[in-house]
Amino acid sequence: MNPIPGSIRFACQGCGHCCTGEPGTVYVSLAETIRIAAYLCLTPAELKQTFLFPFRDGYSIREDKYGNCLFYDGSCGIYPVRPAQCHSFPFWLKNLSSLEAWREVERECPGIGRGPLYSQEAVRRILRFSPL
Repeated sequence: MNPIPGSIRFACQGCGHCCTGEPGTVYVSLAETIRIAAYLCLTPAELKQTFLFPFRDGYSIREDKYGNCLFYDGSCGIYPVRPAQCHSFPFWLKNLSSLEAWREVERECPGIGRGPLYSQEAVRRILRFSPL
């Protein structure tokens, strides 16, 4: 994380760039499936059948044919209970691995440079809960 400045401003702008356009894997733990199902007033079985597929020791969110997250429809339909992987974006290890990697994600994400200031310590705390 040393290539990244001592503090970073970030506030999600709801643009969906990180939720749409490219196939990817969004890890969802067993505990997260319960929270998401309750939020959507579904049973965990209904959530899994409709929105998830088995991945590692949990699940991943299905995507439409364009690589868009099924929960994103102009905004995140599960934002208050989104998985840790989503919650920790853009503070993923791959994004923080070099200044070049950070600049690349910065070009894609309009929330970087806006909102509250995250210290390196705050970013480290976020990373502890991220599956990436």
